Amino acid sequence: MYKLAAGKKRNNTLIRTLRKPDGSLTEDLRETIQLILEHFTPDDKEEDDTELHKQATARALEPAATDNDIDFTVEENRNAVASMNKKKAPCEDGITGEVYKSAFEVLPRYITAMYNCCLRRGVFPKRWKIAKLIPIVKPRRENSDDVSKFRPISLLNTGGKVLEKLLINRINHHVFTDDIMNKNQFGFTPQRSTTNAAMAVKRFIEEGLSAGEIIVLISLDVKGAFDAAWWPSILNGLKDYNCPKNLYKLSKIYFSQRTAVFLLNNVSMQRTITKGTPQGSYCGPG
Repeated sequence: MYKLAAGKKRNNTLIRTLRKPDGSLTEDLRETIQLILEHFTPDDKEEDDTELHKQATARALEPAATDNDIDFTVEENRNAVASMNKKKAPCEDGITGEVYKSAFEVLPRYITAMYNCCLRRGVFPKRWKIAKLIPIVKPRRENSDDVSKFRPISLLNTGGKVLEKLLINRINHHVFTDDIMNKNQFGFTPQRSTTNAAMAVKRFIEEGLSAGEIIVLISLDVKGAFDAAWWPSILNGLKDYNCPKNLYKLSKIYFSQRTAVFLLNNVSMQRTITKGTPQGSYCGPG
């Protein structure tokens, strides 16, 4: 009753005819699914690359010249597994967070050894890089025929999400220990939130008004930030931060052979991903 009264009741997403970029409408379910997949998994086309893009891509392919980080500990793995939300829907393998937690309690050293093998060899298993795409309709956009009315959520393999968590936690530890992050970075930062950002703006405005100044605030929204994140730029950013060699190698293999799958009414389509990070992943925000 609370969800109904508060307008938080989630309705089932209905996939209907959508408008294509040329203004025409999709003619069947398969064409609609293909349009959704292409919209949320845009191609990184080499023919569009400038000389700067080519240089960045070449640099990203070079191995990092730093030392390796230490192996993952059993306690690190336990914390990563414990943080899994047992209510989250599983990917195609059907293994939930609750099942994975139970498995870890029985085989903690075996599972830790498995992830350390991934770290040493620079391997992120291909089956852990398959994302099952679930489109969620944005509020008050139910009757729109624009494909942007959807927000894509990716269901990922639980084992892969644990490895993601281990990887991004190590990278964040390196970044924040060495005090690399900009002081004005509030989102996806430990012990900081949008409230801190709002208070920083408030203080800035109060100081300006007290001095008799005029305040101008410009707000920018990056369209499709998750979908359009460019992999070579991210990898080069890790290099600039002197990311440990094995963490860099694991990150580089994480950004390869990724696949998005859309299944609806017995119509299944998949598409290779060449840029962006899955919404719903642990590495995405980082």
